[in-house]
Amino acid sequence: MASRVNTTRMELTKTKKRLSTAVRGHKLLKDKQDEMARQFMYFIRRNKELRDEIEALLSKAMGQMALAEAEMGRASLEEALLVSASGDKPDCGTKNIMSVDVPSIGETETRVESLPYGFAFTSEKLDSAVLSMNELMPKLYELAAVEKTCDMLADEMERTRRRVNALEYVMIPEMRVTIKYITMKLEDNERGNLVRLMKVKEMMAKEAQ
Repeated sequence: MASRVNTTRMELTKTKKRLSTAVRGHKLLKDKQDEMARQFMYFIRRNKELRDEIEALLSKAMGQMALAEAEMGRASLEEALLVSASGDKPDCGTKNIMSVDVPSIGETETRVESLPYGFAFTSEKLDSAVLSMNELMPKLYELAAVEKTCDMLADEMERTRRRVNALEYVMIPEMRVTIKYITMKLEDNERGNLVRLMKVKEMMAKEAQ
């Protein structure tokens, strides 16, 4: 690359400016990469916490549902659960993490004004199971948002890593080599000009004699 550039002072100045910009950009991208890694680890830990909580709640709800089925019978249980319940929809949006728009789920409170069936022929175990499932939903919403955030941050981290490596191992070294090449060529030209001037001066001195 260096051998194909114009060995002029203007080109040298332009390359030095490009190098300065590349070095600043490399530092900013490295800082971004470090912060994204920190955020990514936070969401990975939160993902594990949510999965553990959801598994515990789900196990509890399924145990209560099994007890309710044993008391009521499968037919009565299915009949009670045919009635749909009205649930609160999550407050969905986005938030920006290091220039990445990731999904955001607002705080969703678990509210049950009334169970979606009558109490005459149902078991209290069914009530407990339905309430446990209702408590589970906000965590499922958050888990979905956290997992999508992890995927998006991982993709952006990979893109940032490629940019950092391109600057660090390709562009910045090439520009430094180019600057060194142009500087050496200019110094050679100056030395050549100086030698020619000295010869001209020597010739003129001889002619003057």
